Amino acid sequence: MPHPVPVLPEGVDPAWLPSAAFRPLGSRRTLIRGSGPLVETVHGEVAEACARFGGRVDRDAAPEPYDLVLELTGDDSSEAFGYERVDGRTTVTATGQRGLLYGFFHVVRLGEEAFGGDCQRVLHEPALGLRMVNHWDNVAVHPVMGQVERGYAGGSLFWADGRARGEFERVRAYGRLLAACGVNAVSVNNVNVHETEARLLTDRIGEVADIAGAFRPYGIRTHLSVTFAAPIVLDGLETADPLDERVREWWAGATARVYEAIPDFGGFVVKADSEGQPGPFAYGRTHADGANMLAAALEPHGGTVHWRAFVYDHRQDWRDRTTDRARAAYDHFLPLDGAFAANAVLQVKHGPMDFQVREPVSPLISAMSHSTLAVELQATQEYTGQQRHVCWLGPMWSEVLRFAADQEGPAFEELVAVSNVGDDPFWTGHPLAQANLYTFGRLAWQPDADPVVILDEWIGLTFGAGPAAGLHAVLDGSWRTYEKYTAPLGVGFMVQPGHHYGPSVDGYEYSPWGTYHFADRDGIGVDRSVASGTGYAGQYAKPWAEIYESPDTCPDELLLFFHHVPYGHVLKSGKTVIQHIYDTHFEGVAEVEEAARVWESLAGLVTPARHQRVTELFVEQLRCAREWRDQINSYFLRKSGVPDERGRVIY
Repeated sequence: MPHPVPVLPEGVDPAWLPSAAFRPLGSRRTLIRGSGPLVETVHGEVAEACARFGGRVDRDAAPEPYDLVLELTGDDSSEAFGYERVDGRTTVTATGQRGLLYGFFHVVRLGEEAFGGDCQRVLHEPALGLRMVNHWDNVAVHPVMGQVERGYAGGSLFWADGRARGEFERVRAYGRLLAACGVNAVSVNNVNVHETEARLLTDRIGEVADIAGAFRPYGIRTHLSVTFAAPIVLDGLETADPLDERVREWWAGATARVYEAIPDFGGFVVKADSEGQPGPFAYGRTHADGANMLAAALEPHGGTVHWRAFVYDHRQDWRDRTTDRARAAYDHFLPLDGAFAANAVLQVKHGPMDFQVREPVSPLISAMSHSTLAVELQATQEYTGQQRHVCWLGPMWSEVLRFAADQEGPAFEELVAVSNVGDDPFWTGHPLAQANLYTFGRLAWQPDADPVVILDEWIGLTFGAGPAAGLHAVLDGSWRTYEKYTAPLGVGFMVQPGHHYGPSVDGYEYSPWGTYHFADRDGIGVDRSVASGTGYAGQYAKPWAEIYESPDTCPDELLLFFHHVPYGHVLKSGKTVIQHIYDTHFEGVAEVEEAARVWESLAGLVTPARHQRVTELFVEQLRCAREWRDQINSYFLRKSGVPDERGRVIY
């Protein structure tokens, strides 16, 4: 029997799967061949579209003049599909059920284009095997971090009041959105595992199984964040030493019980020895020891452990300029290259710091030649406007992924994003932040894809053709606009401590977190050169180690990340550093003002609810952008004593 399409609760936005997107397919004749749970999902999708728009769907019938044929030709686990259009018939074939599902959504994305002209067979195959969204959702509301840590779209889709919400129809609808853009895995709880979350591994695994059941019809495997100290927290063992046989047996037993409840369980996500989370260092063991213990427990069941490389000294002495948080991941993990089990995946943040609006690509990504790597992005906009500001991250992510792929060294094999989704009616709080989640999924499928083409897809599916030009005007340059009015030239942070929203130039300057800009009366920036600084630039292979080593060759946009320079240092643009700071902050505010005007002109071309929400958020974005401009410019005028050469008002 075909699986019914999930029904959204009243008032919940359909995002990039509105009913109109299914009109081209639903008004035609479709034949579906094959069997299996995901084939029934495809059948349900086509049947619902045909019922709405007057088409017809058949199963395993003899060849007739069908407009579309969706055919499963094998029974493997492949996600690839073939697509062709010949003599008026569009055909999608796949040897695996997931491939047929993705082929179906490919037809939906193409719309009318899928049914016009001819196209010789093209094989579509994901470049990366795992494309996962990490939710930082707390089962119970945390007194500091709330329901969703670094979440800006309401509460959790999965958890409320210390237990599973039970709204599985909406979870299934979320899985449908993810599958439509190519995501195939979700971890459902916070990497900072509190005791309530820890119990999901054992006596509350049934709640996770229910969530996994909601995701399963769309081919999405469920993963779980676990605490390294689980044997102590959950069963009272006196140790969590990864080389202790009792601990290894405990994990083997707990993992086996997880798979009894969830046979297609994906595996564990672990944050260890980081920002206060327990880990193997307490026992004199390495991260490879810890990861391999969990990998051994998962291996018989086909699971993987994602071991996060976000490990650094968060109790740094700000007086000590030899300590550099940027060095930490490379220093900790490079000596362990080759020591990790085959099903242990090292999950590396795309930059060496913490999802800043601009930072270099982590050197660890190209250095671990004998390890499996997942690159971690952040869709939730912790440092990029917190989904109150328009900031489409596609161009930034594309730069990161292309840089990583171009290096001499191993390519990453998986892509992960921290989720930007909550129970908000628009899923992402800011309706335009939906573009970030969609773009992540499509880039995870094809990392070298043009992000603007992906944005075209999202706009066309979500809004139709009418407002496309205006939406591009609002979104295309929004990341660089945000960069202009916040921290300059790669220096990073300058945010309010704790919640990370809004400007505070010295907010982290004398803190233990290792997030410094070192501005003084003469200059600004962190010396990370080998010759005179922390040596971080030397972690890169040539030619980038040489390029980053000197302020004369370092790219302008990363200058202050790698070098401490005078305010009068002349950039490649021909401007001095101080004038660049002034100019970009005025420009950034002007660009937000223009984007707000463009958005206002789209009234009537987008739904009233969307238009009103974004209009309200532009008021806040403009207020905050002006505050950034005035605080940054005033700070550096007072620090440097150098006036704006254009004579603008700086307070």
